[in-house]
Amino acid sequence: MRIIIVGAGIGGLATAISLHEAGLRDVTVFERSSAIRGLGVGINLLPHAMRELTELGVAADIRALGVTPTTLRYFTRRGQEIWSEPRGLSAGYRWPQLSVHRGRLQLALRDLAEARLSEPIRLGHQLVATMSNDDGTETARFATAAGEVEVTADVIIGADGIHSALRALRFPQEGAPPWSGLTLWRGITRIPAFLDGRTMIMAGDGEQKFVAYPVSEADATGDTLVNFIAERRIGGTGDADWNRSVDPAPIAALFREWRFDWLDVPAAIAQAEEILEYPMVDRDALPRWTHGRTTLLGDAAHAMYPNGSNGGSQAILDSRTLAFHLATAADTPAGIEKALMQYEDARRPAMTALLDGTRATGPERVMQLARERAPEGFDDIETVIPLSERRQIADDHKAAAGFLPELLNERRSLTPPRDRFAAQAEAPL
Repeated sequence: MRIIIVGAGIGGLATAISLHEAGLRDVTVFERSSAIRGLGVGINLLPHAMRELTELGVAADIRALGVTPTTLRYFTRRGQEIWSEPRGLSAGYRWPQLSVHRGRLQLALRDLAEARLSEPIRLGHQLVATMSNDDGTETARFATAAGEVEVTADVIIGADGIHSALRALRFPQEGAPPWSGLTLWRGITRIPAFLDGRTMIMAGDGEQKFVAYPVSEADATGDTLVNFIAERRIGGTGDADWNRSVDPAPIAALFREWRFDWLDVPAAIAQAEEILEYPMVDRDALPRWTHGRTTLLGDAAHAMYPNGSNGGSQAILDSRTLAFHLATAADTPAGIEKALMQYEDARRPAMTALLDGTRATGPERVMQLARERAPEGFDDIETVIPLSERRQIADDHKAAAGFLPELLNERRSLTPPRDRFAAQAEAPL
């Protein structure tokens, strides 16, 4: 089975590794950029993603790159605590949560993929068209610096992000991603470790918010690298350049009153080496991902707001689910097409529901409720949002995202059994 992956981001690289480990070795990755530079800031890999990386045999390589948070805490913009919960192993999972620099993660996955693939990632290849052939195969046409090239395969996987070329070919009327009205500023800063040095914090509400978590261990001076997201609803059109570098000073000024006993927010922002600005956008849910023998994966299929830290984790789950179904399919046109539909049936409804949840702010809803019910602060959070309500909001999100501890710990593996017929009876999703 010949497989083409379009895109060498986290989803595409995880797919390449997943297919190889599932026994599908004729895989080629095409990337439109001329180099993989490992750009970006922080990302969280939730326990369901870490389970998949563990079962792929690459978790040790990835875990060495970051920090395993033990706690997630929500605060008001005044610094009053709303909700706290354990994370990762501390929450009863069999796998940790990992906070890591996205660029370091991408480069590690690139190296792990290239160590397995029979040929290197083909850089500088921009997908411009696909064609279905009479024998059931698909041909991809790429624009390169040397002219257009065509490659034929049994399956084409679009893992090329929120601005996916394959998605645009299938849904040319869709247009640009819709803007939420919020602007994000993301950066990495080196500051004294806050709280216990392994806590992820979110402070604010639906109009203005600050998120921070360490992505390195504290050094000898007690300082640590911290990823942060500063967010605010502002005027505009949402068509700002992605990853545009901006001066930290005006952003720090927006948060000048956010000085807590345990974290000086404006100082953290002001000390950032670089801040990248972009509009908070997502994509509307699609009626289908699969057309013939082409399908979508990761942000190309279901880009969503970062509420709940799900983007990279869900792409990894996509990759493992797709690899499972392709590896256990009959290697015939009908068998391959059935496998692609099984993948879509397993993932698309869940991602549609999760997209709706992130648009309703996901687990961060507790912050908005605190703002609406007690805009001037509170003496006892229990009188504002009872514990049962806070816990239900958190559990509802975990269920939608697929990482309730009791369900994740007991779910069948996405590693295909060696016996193809046994696999059909043991499909995990």
